[in-house]
Amino acid sequence: MKPDTTIVTRLQFLVRVTEKECRHLLDTDQRLFSAPFSVEVAQQIDANPILAERLDAFVSRFGRLQDTVGDKLLPTLLSALAETLGPAIDNLDKAEKFGFIDSVDVWMEMRKLRNQMVHEYIEDFGQLTSALQTGHAHVPQLVSAARQMLIQAEKILASDTSA
Repeated sequence: MKPDTTIVTRLQFLVRVTEKECRHLLDTDQRLFSAPFSVEVAQQIDANPILAERLDAFVSRFGRLQDTVGDKLLPTLLSALAETLGPAIDNLDKAEKFGFIDSVDVWMEMRKLRNQMVHEYIEDFGQLTSALQTGHAHVPQLVSAARQMLIQAEKILASDTSA
């Protein structure tokens, strides 16, 4: 079944955006974690504007990629595959069955972590350090999920142009 033009156009847009967001997150991740991130490093945030900007960029890009992939790309991809959309958790279950994500539980853990990094990081340097280290550890999974969905999206788009 060929997806309608609106879905194809949306998918093309999301492919471009997701590819850029993956690159930006990986770049920021590499810069922020080029040396181990510790509580001592976190304590330098107020005095080191470059570090503060890198931290903000990492948190923002991590959250943005997760939002784009989970809240935009996944539902559009499922629609293009003629899957019935449901609540986010049901869509994530389908993503796991299709092999786009490794685990719904891990995805939900990343979501909770994203919220923790966004809302609670300023007050407790230990909590910030732990959240950032965990976020850093999840970057490969997040980017892998994005890339798995991009591969499927490219197949759909390629079949759309050859039909």
